[in-house]
Amino acid sequence: MAVTTISVLGIDLGKNICSVVGLDESGVVVMRRKVKRETLVAMAEKLPPCVVGMEACCGAHHVGRVFAAHGHDVRLMSPEYVRPYVKAQKNDDRDAEGIAEAATRPTMRFVELKSQEQFDMQTLHRSRDRLIGERMALINQLRAILLERGMVAPQGRRKLEQFLTVLMDEQGAAGLSPRMVLLVADARAQWAELDRRIGAFNAEFVRWAKENEDARRLVTIPGFGAIVASALVAAVGRAEAFDRSRDLSAWLGIVPRQFTTGGKPKLLGISKRGNTYLRKQLIHGARAALPHVAERDTPLGRWAKQLTSRAHHNIAVVAFANKLARIAWALLRRGERFDAAGVFMMA
Repeated sequence: MAVTTISVLGIDLGKNICSVVGLDESGVVVMRRKVKRETLVAMAEKLPPCVVGMEACCGAHHVGRVFAAHGHDVRLMSPEYVRPYVKAQKNDDRDAEGIAEAATRPTMRFVELKSQEQFDMQTLHRSRDRLIGERMALINQLRAILLERGMVAPQGRRKLEQFLTVLMDEQGAAGLSPRMVLLVADARAQWAELDRRIGAFNAEFVRWAKENEDARRLVTIPGFGAIVASALVAAVGRAEAFDRSRDLSAWLGIVPRQFTTGGKPKLLGISKRGNTYLRKQLIHGARAALPHVAERDTPLGRWAKQLTSRAHHNIAVVAFANKLARIAWALLRRGERFDAAGVFMMA
């Protein structure tokens, strides 16, 4: 059957070879093919505009942008939502067929196609997060080395830095062998280099947040610095691309799960679903901003003060992060900026 009858194209992406399945308007399989990744570009040019379904995996956004540039309706889906449509005796062909079928479901949740700029910013965030993990591992090792030699270093990164300055520079590394003196000195040099590299990432986030329109709106929110704003914009893009019924805080997984019993809603624990990295950054920002916001005589400040008076501090921080996420969602939706008086103002 001619390729012009293809209405839906399901692509199971692989590192080198991709399985492609085409469905006609009635859902019947009219094409099965295995192609190389570079062949997909030529296929996108030859096929008439159709629905192209893929799992949101590594390389899917790049291929999706190629197909979208030729007028195709690209639909990316989470692999967990595609799995129920894959039939028995799983293989690449059946995966592609299940992807094509899932892409036609009216209730399916799709992943927004990301731009190259968004991916670049997300890559910077992941690289910075890796460096922070390396720095933390180095600090923990330093503390363990000192503890094994009877030196209890104070908690906190800055306090440990001050402790090492006194121990190594002022006390002449008393209590440490020459080997350990060299090891600690090398670890301090690595620590300084990691600080420098992390600082370079932070400076890039600040620069990008000043240039991006949505990020400039977000940084007006308490607890939203350049790091949180750039990570959020890079992850979700423009809010207009999402269905209006979706809520950002629910997507991030920081809204308490709830169900109704006896006509009354009952809250459960905080969901662990959603974007873990964004949730972490939002909660860090909320923890830093909550004490200062609660002291201000503004609608948000009065709400935060009442919250801290009746809830445990950690619970209040997560609730405040949830509040900030909802505010961010509203700002992106309306194209406005946050005002300290609690009024949304046109940008």
